[in-house]
Amino acid sequence: MARFLVLFALVCALPALVSAHLPTGRPFHITGRIYCDTCRAGFETTASYYISGAKVRVECRDRETLGLQYSMDALTDSTGTFIFKIEDDHEDQICECVLVSSPISDCKLADPGRCRASALLTRYLNGVVNSKHIVNNMGFLKEKPLAGCEQVLKQYFPPDEDDQ
Repeated sequence: MARFLVLFALVCALPALVSAHLPTGRPFHITGRIYCDTCRAGFETTASYYISGAKVRVECRDRETLGLQYSMDALTDSTGTFIFKIEDDHEDQICECVLVSSPISDCKLADPGRCRASALLTRYLNGVVNSKHIVNNMGFLKEKPLAGCEQVLKQYFPPDEDDQ
């Protein structure tokens, strides 16, 4: 009888143990865009453009030690869009997309305020039902602002009534 119980326990537990380490069958698709901030405004403007061939990385770090657990690189397409296909769930990790490099010689400095974007890569108790995640756009800064940026920025920062 004891052998039967052990055998029964193995038959029940083994499939659960094996399937716990298998991919879910529904990979995550992380997408976003990379732009050049031509006015050095710290955000996208009408003078910004999207960068083809920029290198982006998704990194997942352990919540406790912050040690790197997962990393994958991608390049942007002609529209400045990157897409990551990630098979595994990263439930206990902090995942972010980060800028790596720009192919534009005078637009290579990663904007400190727009150089990373959070990516949620788990289906465990978070209510996420969609496998496609769109992260915030990230940007590189032009070395010197373009001529005409003052006019561009006026669109975003109208004069105060007190200044008139």
